[in-house]
Amino acid sequence: MRLARLSVALTGVALSLLAVPAFAERNLVPTLDRSFNVCPDRPAEPSWMQGIPLRQAYQRVLVQDIYRAQNLERIVGSGSCDCETRFPSWDAAEAVFRERHASGERWEMLEASETYNRRANDVRLEAKAICDAAGNW
Repeated sequence: MRLARLSVALTGVALSLLAVPAFAERNLVPTLDRSFNVCPDRPAEPSWMQGIPLRQAYQRVLVQDIYRAQNLERIVGSGSCDCETRFPSWDAAEAVFRERHASGERWEMLEASETYNRRANDVRLEAKAICDAAGNW
């Protein structure tokens, strides 16, 4: 009799543990909605970047890294963090990519991404302070 109760109790615990992850997963489903709390009218990435094949995703990442570095450096250089400064069009980043990196090998683009990330990180805290003061971080 004791063994039967223990078996029922363990079965109940096991079933309850199985139900929790299934319930929790529903809350973790990502959405593709483009909504931002800060500067909601950001320009969209160029369409060629959004449609890039998975095997060439490093090109998209490089353009994103160029964009981020340019924007943070622009904020620090100007001392302003209005939406046009923080999120300008993608034209300048795209131009740098096409002029300097588009014909490069994958490994060269990955190295360039690291360089742009270092540049962005070097000015990130200063840019964040400027943007925090403007309410745009």
